[in-house]
Amino acid sequence: MQEQAAVAKAVAKYQRVSPRKTRLVARNVVGLDVENAINVLRFTPNKTAAVLMGVVKSAYANAAQNESLDEDSMYVKEVVVNEGPSWKRFMPRAQGRATKIHKRTSHITVILAEGQD
Repeated sequence: MQEQAAVAKAVAKYQRVSPRKTRLVARNVVGLDVENAINVLRFTPNKTAAVLMGVVKSAYANAAQNESLDEDSMYVKEVVVNEGPSWKRFMPRAQGRATKIHKRTSHITVILAEGQD
């Protein structure tokens, strides 16, 4: 059997950001070490980047709490962005009509691993 690599994980559910927009930002940090990933997210002018940075920091803190992990060699192995429930709202329009608005939410999972593959 192969030996499992040590990983740290953090999950943020029901975040009020669109999954499609979150995946665009998440693609930029996969494969980077944690320090570089946080710097990329810090200077990305996007609400999604701030939410994603919080999840990366949380996963990094989880790695620091686990004694068997070396947090200096951690990198972003995977970022999974799933769709959460949508808030359904209506917006009034002309002549007494209304249109639907879907305020989308995301479930974001960040997995950090030790050492580069």
